[in-house]
Amino acid sequence: MTGGAKTHLQIYRVAEGETPNEAASPAALGFKAYNLARMAALGLNVPPAFVLGTGFCAAPEAVTPAVWREALTWLEGVTGLGFGDPRRPLLLSVRSGAPVSMPGMMETLLDIGLTDATLPGLVRLTGHPRLAWDAYRRLVAGYGEVVAGIEADAFEEDLDAVRREQNLTGSERAFDFAALRDLTHRHLATYQRLAGEAFPQDAQAQLQAAIGAVLRSWSSEKAVSYRRMRDIDDAIGTAVTVQRMVFGNIGGVSGAGVGFTRNPSDGEPAPWVDFLFNAQGEDVVSGRRSAQGHEQLATVAPKVWDELVAATHVLERHFGDMQDFEFTVEDGELFLLQTRDGKRTPLAAARIALDLAEEGVIDADTACARTRNLDAATLTTRVIVSADGEPPTALGHGATAAGGVATGAAALDAAQLEALRAEGKRVVLVRRNAETHDVSLLDAADGLLTQHGARTSHAAVVARQLGKVCLVGCEALRIDEDGGRIGFGDRWLDAGAIVTLDGNSGAIYAGTLQTAEEAPQDLLRRLDALHGR
Repeated sequence: MTGGAKTHLQIYRVAEGETPNEAASPAALGFKAYNLARMAALGLNVPPAFVLGTGFCAAPEAVTPAVWREALTWLEGVTGLGFGDPRRPLLLSVRSGAPVSMPGMMETLLDIGLTDATLPGLVRLTGHPRLAWDAYRRLVAGYGEVVAGIEADAFEEDLDAVRREQNLTGSERAFDFAALRDLTHRHLATYQRLAGEAFPQDAQAQLQAAIGAVLRSWSSEKAVSYRRMRDIDDAIGTAVTVQRMVFGNIGGVSGAGVGFTRNPSDGEPAPWVDFLFNAQGEDVVSGRRSAQGHEQLATVAPKVWDELVAATHVLERHFGDMQDFEFTVEDGELFLLQTRDGKRTPLAAARIALDLAEEGVIDADTACARTRNLDAATLTTRVIVSADGEPPTALGHGATAAGGVATGAAALDAAQLEALRAEGKRVVLVRRNAETHDVSLLDAADGLLTQHGARTSHAAVVARQLGKVCLVGCEALRIDEDGGRIGFGDRWLDAGAIVTLDGNSGAIYAGTLQTAEEAPQDLLRRLDALHGR
């Protein structure tokens, strides 16, 4: 990494062989970019990037093309590609990153630099017309939502129209290039209709607008709410990382994943990964798509899985803690895109600290400090019990993102949640997607149930951090907003009906079930031995 001329408005470089300067710190680069630089220094495969430091967040008017053009020229030289070049186009991701972790609270834009002129070059460069059209439709929709303020539903309606007219089913990740080309043209028309102007065909203009949108997202409602909840200073700002795109949607052995080096719910010492083939990272973390665990990746691409497992060991030993990481596999090549200390339940925090100490990753004093406030009361969890020994009948099942048991009245939106809370009732928030714009509602609810989403989606990470029971990706769940009800198979429940989420098994039940407290005796004995040594 190298810096610019001004101490408070610096641009940094992240790539193998770049040497950090004295100004490179988490406060200056944000933790995301700072940790990218550390991973690059460790020899892990990190796409090169430049970073607009956090100082620019307080002075967004200072960010002009003249400010970042030299850094972009450097990135072009490192990659051998040209931004806006119709023959060998460089595409970029533009990501936020504060000095403290704020998962999903600010914006990310992918595939910046793709235009009508550069799309043929991407096809020639990669040999994948499907990739080019998939990336283009993603860019138009993502840019339209984040920069132009178009509701995501408008682009989902385009997707539904293509499915109907071409008699397609399932995820758009299975569409061929012709269907994706049709979808892209629909998105371009939707953008022009709702934004009042054509989608920008100048790569430099796209980048400037994307950087501005990411900086503005620091002041978004969900980001401000999260900072209030976590007592984070508004003045620290966010950095902006501009990074070479790598493509998990190129087909073959390609995909995107998010994972934890250990299980963030119970601390089990094994990677806990969600992965989607033929996808980009936002598919996993956005909460709008459901993802699978790592088993398919390990089966289809065992070499990539072994490399990923090895990387998790490197990360833990270097950072000294369980890590939450994002990665992309591009045609069989593994790239690391992010790492940070992972959010975890108290139960996981205890086991992880104890295990890391036994493994020699941290010393006993560090383990003591990390577990000082953990005792029998904080580690006791609720489990469902049956008086007659017969298990209750579940309405459906979801993927467990945070354990425990939550019982409450089902609320489908903010108005219902507020009304139920005003009556003194506990509430379970039921949503179609696990999205972070629900953070203030999630803070007021006792649990979250979603139809779509992955265990590692940003909203699930926040739920776990807040200590909320969270089940995601319950495909059996149907939500009728107009009718104010939720359905499982032939059974419908009105909003306000009592439901119980079992975060231990992933089951959803109607009504209130009998529960009991369960304390982890073996873990408590290990904690006593650590603190009494």
